[in-house]
Amino acid sequence: MHLHPMHPAAWVLDQLRAAGWHVHQLLSFTRASTLVLASRTEATPVVLKAGFGSNHVLAELDEDTRRASYGFFWYAEMTEAERALTREDFRHEITLARAATGAEHVVPLLENGSTDRFDWYTMPHCTGGSFRPLIATATNDSATTDGLRILADVAEGVRTLHELGIVHRDVYQENILIHGGHGLITDLGAARRTDTERGPAGRGPEVHWPPEYTTSYSTATEAADTFSLAVLSYRYLCADIPRHGHTRLETAPAVLRPLLSAALAPEPKDRPQMYELRDGLRQAAHPTTMPAPHGH
Repeated sequence: MHLHPMHPAAWVLDQLRAAGWHVHQLLSFTRASTLVLASRTEATPVVLKAGFGSNHVLAELDEDTRRASYGFFWYAEMTEAERALTREDFRHEITLARAATGAEHVVPLLENGSTDRFDWYTMPHCTGGSFRPLIATATNDSATTDGLRILADVAEGVRTLHELGIVHRDVYQENILIHGGHGLITDLGAARRTDTERGPAGRGPEVHWPPEYTTSYSTATEAADTFSLAVLSYRYLCADIPRHGHTRLETAPAVLRPLLSAALAPEPKDRPQMYELRDGLRQAAHPTTMPAPHGH
């Protein structure tokens, strides 16, 4: 594919081509990264994530083009120190993605590498897209069952991350991918290891973030992921956001109501474990299925 030369992702794609990649499609371009569908020679296309986004690219434009770009693309030049920190963050993401590779229901890292200016890694192309469209299509029992099964898969994936000592910290619809009818969690860019503080003390608000992010984001525990997955489950089942209480919870399957209510508790210590939410989602999707043994 070929972008207009003034598109802020064009420079990134040029660098990938120079490194031997054939770029099929630009999937996403954000402040922090660029995602493309790419392949080498005749190999199966993969998703390549490059740690180089809009706040970096302006520095690569010449002075005349830089002036002309204002008003068409919204991005700002980063300092060298800011670039170095951003690159360090992306390398942290690669390290965690590698540590989680092989875990069921977690999108694996296939390969990673570097150019002079940025790092990259690849992952399989999940052809089912993200969970976002499912939120608007849960209109019948079959669709609801499919969505619950996908959410249960994701709960298992996040539980495995917790077992590996990783808190995801950004569980929401865009970071849930679907492949072959199964759900997978992706994007460890916000994740932290449970034994290391990471990020600012406070962040927020976002719809899917738990209240403790306002004061203790850097030390958020596994309970934060439970809250975020409960928000998404509530949105899917109740067609609403649990802003002020859980007034529409009666539309959710009975087995999930007490679990979702507890998972949305303001205090992290009052929330159930991820495996409990997983078991509830599985039971709601398959009412005749017995839950897995405690803690598995």
